[in-house]
Amino acid sequence: MELKDALYNYCLRMGDTSLILGQRLAEWISQGPTLEEDIALTNISLDHIGQARTIYTYAAEVEGKGRSEDDIAYLRSEREYFNFLMAELPNGNFADTMARQFLTDVFMYHFYRALVNSKDERVAAHAAKSLKEVTYHLRHSGEWVVRLGDGTDESHAKMQKAIDELWMFTGDLFEMNEVDETLIEFGIAVNLNEIKPLWDNTVNEVFKRATLTRPEDGYMQTGRLDAKHTEYLGHILSDMQYLQRTIPGAKW
Repeated sequence: MELKDALYNYCLRMGDTSLILGQRLAEWISQGPTLEEDIALTNISLDHIGQARTIYTYAAEVEGKGRSEDDIAYLRSEREYFNFLMAELPNGNFADTMARQFLTDVFMYHFYRALVNSKDERVAAHAAKSLKEVTYHLRHSGEWVVRLGDGTDESHAKMQKAIDELWMFTGDLFEMNEVDETLIEFGIAVNLNEIKPLWDNTVNEVFKRATLTRPEDGYMQTGRLDAKHTEYLGHILSDMQYLQRTIPGAKW
């Protein structure tokens, strides 16, 4: 695989997960359990969308076809997205959202900690900026997992159920293909096999504090590297992209 094509795809992966997760969290605006949490979820959503814009801008430059970050975000179909499958799932209840956020936050924290050493200066800079944000995100979601898991019988049951239902999507976090192989060879990408034990350790530590049982690894959902998604991505894109596709080139 050509380096340029691999780098473009790698940037899309990072941007797509941030964009879709940010869009999902934005659905909590005015719906949070408390005013403070409503504001926190809004800010985290904005962090993710900001991360998406940064890496999409670089992706557009790498692609070299004159597109902007808006074109990449709003003018692709679901079979051109490479986000984590977990990110596109509906929010569910608050425990569902915090469980999803925690499992992805742990990955992003360790991923960006490693990616700051990328030999691509733009990728490394994106990782360094994102790491500052995801460090807070992980602290926030991790404390909620503990608070709910080690809370009342009802909150414990809801958090355990959320973890159990999301677990089959965690294998998708560590999937790699020829894109990774190419970029690892050039010192640009992160070997996710090295991230997995770090992710395991952090997840196990928080689950212990939260009195939660880690599910057994069984069937794992994969496919996002081939742009295969759940039925939910098409629906979220139809909402997110409606204005741009209805009025092409619209500006505020």
